[in-house]
Amino acid sequence: MTQEDDVPYPLDAAAVRSWCGLALEALGRERERIDAINVYPVADGDTGTNLYLTLESAARAVEAAFDGHTSAGTAPCLADAIGAMAHGALIGARGNSGTIVAQLLRGMTEVLAATDGSADALRRALRRAAASTYEAVAHPVEGTVLTVATAAADAAERAAAGAAGAAEVARAAHEGARTALQATPGQLAVLGRAGVVDAGGCGLVALLGALADALSGEVSVTPVAVRADAPLPEAAGCEVADGAVADGRGDPEGPAFEVIYLLEAGDAAVARLRTRLDGLGDSLVVVGGDGLWNVHVHVDDAGAAVEAGIEAGRPYRVRITHFGGASRTKEPAMTARAVVAVVPGAGLAGLCAEAGAMPVAVRPGEPPASGELVQAIRQAHAREVMLLPNDPDLRHTAAAAAEQARTEGVRVALIPTRAAVQGIAALAVHEPGRSFDEDVVAMTAAAGATRYAELAVAERQSWTMAGVCQAGDVLGLIDGDVVVIGSDLTRTAMTVLDRMLSAGGEMVTLVLGADAPGALAERLERHVRERHLAVDTVVYEGGQHAAPLLIGVE
Repeated sequence: MTQEDDVPYPLDAAAVRSWCGLALEALGRERERIDAINVYPVADGDTGTNLYLTLESAARAVEAAFDGHTSAGTAPCLADAIGAMAHGALIGARGNSGTIVAQLLRGMTEVLAATDGSADALRRALRRAAASTYEAVAHPVEGTVLTVATAAADAAERAAAGAAGAAEVARAAHEGARTALQATPGQLAVLGRAGVVDAGGCGLVALLGALADALSGEVSVTPVAVRADAPLPEAAGCEVADGAVADGRGDPEGPAFEVIYLLEAGDAAVARLRTRLDGLGDSLVVVGGDGLWNVHVHVDDAGAAVEAGIEAGRPYRVRITHFGGASRTKEPAMTARAVVAVVPGAGLAGLCAEAGAMPVAVRPGEPPASGELVQAIRQAHAREVMLLPNDPDLRHTAAAAAEQARTEGVRVALIPTRAAVQGIAALAVHEPGRSFDEDVVAMTAAAGATRYAELAVAERQSWTMAGVCQAGDVLGLIDGDVVVIGSDLTRTAMTVLDRMLSAGGEMVTLVLGADAPGALAERLERHVRERHLAVDTVVYEGGQHAAPLLIGVE
């Protein structure tokens, strides 16, 4: 789109596609400035980046929708495009503000998907979007992105009352949001002390500006005003370093972890989940619907937050970020050492977080890319990092991530863990107080001394090292090879345990999958106690879906 295209465009699928592209460009320009003023709810300096990544996911989804229609020889409609944008934002939402923006887009979709994209439809969509953001946040606070969204809806109402077109309504919403953004320091004390406007509100202004540009044919690159008409930061008693503003709450008083996950669950279960998470921490935002939700919360007990999700439904894409001792400072302080571990289930993600590691939770068939592991290493904010892939197929991916992180000045050691139980063993001996090299040696030795097995269910007839299996058979794998084929999960697990313990062992670790029978752990513990004296057993709720049981023997 160029300046010569200074004519209104209809609010249709093409406009949504253009909106996504322009919004991504705008947030790309603004992300560092927005990061720098991020002082609420946690001054962790990533709001701009989180909003950018959220819109990047939305844009990918819209492009995929267009590609799908092109392949089918059809054209996408407004409902297809706006629905894809909202869904992409939901599954890719990052941080508090990204999650709220995902809900805002979902609110717009609820209205626009059933309309022809008229000015009145856009007015109603913006009103629904603003209302939906308040519904998603456990404890709404004025002077934030919520206030800016409401002001945008109010301005759209006034414009639509004057028989304006969709482009004029969008521009009015943008101007209303800009005006409201400048007033946020007077509504939220922490912003007033820092002399800045709300970071999330900045992102929304950029998003609405991109919508107005997409519909009007005008392209504006005017930066969003991030400073307020308030005392300078120095005069307000705040610290300024490297262009970032701290709000004076440097003490680690807030929760230690940010927990985010996608959740497949029904409305009733999510209602109970909201209540439970609200009692565990703050900054609670739950968005979505129709069985798929994005959950965001700040807590001290990351494991409890994930366990609450497991009780409500099926959590996946779990991301747990440790704020460290600087959760309330502008930039998280660099720590000496950290551990990043790839895990196959939500329960193991919580377990790793409790052990002080940063987990990267994955679903079956969705291995992390090297870029995702690099991002996890960066978010660890440590000079030295141990990376636990916990999967032989991730060896090269993890090695590439480690090499990239090293070029950025981080000392990374790749611990050769081939299974989650080896990762658990390595974490058990991790000791930040000793030297990095000694810690690497100890963790590597503990992982190498742990034999691993898993129980799986055959999906089809196939040849294995133990013979031919049929669909539905229970497979017992030791160190990656099928050694037992059975029909009963418990009996097959007992056989696998006996084989592993025949060579000796002191500790058995059982990690239960999401579909493991309720009495499985008790029966296996009793079997080990009766058949193998002086062998201890520890049980974890892993929550993984690929295998009903993981076994480790040390």
